Amino acid sequence: MNRNYVFPDKGKEMHDLIKGKLKRNEYSAYEDEASFAQALEDDLRSVIYDKHIRVTNNSQRAEAIRNRDFGPGPRSNGKFGFEEVKILEGNIGYLDLRGFSDIGQAEDVAKPAMDKLIKSDAIIFDLRRNGGGSPSMIRFISSYLFGDEPEHLNTFYWRPSDSYSETWTDPKMASQTKPNIPIYVLTSNYTFSAAEEFTYNLKNMERATIIGETTGGGAHPGGPSIIHGDFIVNVPRGRAINPITKTNWEGVGIKPHIELPKEDALKKALELARKAIASK
Repeated sequence: MNRNYVFPDKGKEMHDLIKGKLKRNEYSAYEDEASFAQALEDDLRSVIYDKHIRVTNNSQRAEAIRNRDFGPGPRSNGKFGFEEVKILEGNIGYLDLRGFSDIGQAEDVAKPAMDKLIKSDAIIFDLRRNGGGSPSMIRFISSYLFGDEPEHLNTFYWRPSDSYSETWTDPKMASQTKPNIPIYVLTSNYTFSAAEEFTYNLKNMERATIIGETTGGGAHPGGPSIIHGDFIVNVPRGRAINPITKTNWEGVGIKPHIELPKEDALKKALELARKAIASK
């Protein structure tokens, strides 16, 4: 945390807090790994409430990290987050996307899905059960939704290298681009991280109507580090900087255009999509 956390002052504060507690043996009362991990996470988040800070104890995941095996794992079930892709009545495309997998791993699934959806007259992206993932998939999907010129989606600042990186659409990635197709994004309070970036980008570029609940509020990407044995800490090493707002959604989430309980969001999106198609 001291070397890598996105805000140096908070990283040092977390380092000093944990080091002091270890020196005073304040963690000696914890008899099992799970409760100790939770105590560490709670203490780190007491300095700054960053939902990307997580501490776990998992031997299988720790071994994968040691082997630098960051593959999708068995839970991907071969879908890479593309849980359901279909065309609804009225030629409305619907994608239930449960995660943003790395496009390098998921292109064989993502490309046919987007090639199918882009032929519709409106698209609904259901991110109500999406906890995040890779900016590379955001770039890929977004490339279908804008025109023939690259669009600046997002910028990231990275603390370890003290550097910036930018994400732009690439029209060459898409079989077809439709900059005017109506887009609807469904959100819940579970919608997080990369799913929020996709939502935030489209909202501030005035490219989509957001429907549902305010999102979780995580704009500090990072990655796992093994701290001891099988204890893993997820360290937020960067922060998103939107090119339009010059800020991000950290800690506050993204407020939808139309606030509804998540259960009602799809019905509303279908209603709006049908109206938009009928008005053409």
